[in-house]
Amino acid sequence: MGGLAHGGHAPVLIPLMMGGSALIIGATIDSLYGFIPLFGIFCLMLSAFCANFWRDPDRPIPRDENVLVSPADGHVMFVRRERATGRRPNKEQLASGECESDTLTGDWYPEPLEHPLQFETEQRFEPVKEGEESNDDVFRIAIFMSPLDVHVNRAPLAGTLHRMEHRAGKGLRRGPFLAAYKKESQYNERVRSVFKGEEELMIEVTQISGAFARTIVPWLGVDSEVRRGQRYGMIRLGSRVDIRAPARLFTPNVVSAEEQNSSHPKGEFVRAGSTILFIPSDS
Repeated sequence: MGGLAHGGHAPVLIPLMMGGSALIIGATIDSLYGFIPLFGIFCLMLSAFCANFWRDPDRPIPRDENVLVSPADGHVMFVRRERATGRRPNKEQLASGECESDTLTGDWYPEPLEHPLQFETEQRFEPVKEGEESNDDVFRIAIFMSPLDVHVNRAPLAGTLHRMEHRAGKGLRRGPFLAAYKKESQYNERVRSVFKGEEELMIEVTQISGAFARTIVPWLGVDSEVRRGQRYGMIRLGSRVDIRAPARLFTPNVVSAEEQNSSHPKGEFVRAGSTILFIPSDS
């Protein structure tokens, strides 16, 4: 049953009660030159905004076989075929002197994982040029969530929440917090989750904080069983969610803003748990 997401009741009810009380006091006792009624109206408006932000509607979940549903509400920023070109180093690799360092994104070992589609750690991805495709490529779909969208995130497939890690910019406890609609925001403070489905299929979903959305709240822990479309967390205020899936198994099923389609100038609007982002590949 739809309603408010976890943590949303206090932000809605407290200003609602304060606003109602202020209006009653202003009408029956003393308005203080209109200040108390104005304060009451402000509180009611704040309560309405919070109710809209924390809303968590029920969604019809597709029953099609072998599809991946959207983990977030929002417009599709881009769809990109990518390949891993590096990974986060372990202690031995970091001490080898072979790592590349970036002031924002941190340290990278310039080789992908032995099995890059297992997403065992965060990897550095680069776009694949036409004609250079391989079986280790992934498709990435980036979804921009405005402050007015539903911010509850859902599992793209049925299986297990296999891995989860929190990352920030190099040397930062929190941040950076670039605007989520910018492509560079992929290295904002983020939580990377890997969902494992049947036949060891791994799907990577990254919740990315925005300029104002600075709190990512997971609701499930590692090894939790999930259903397709099940709620597993949320991001507070405007933000972004990226999903990566093996290119040899899936084909994107959405229109991005980069395609400049007149029917979807901002990119197709997708809904968490309901919109099918990927369909099985024919190849």
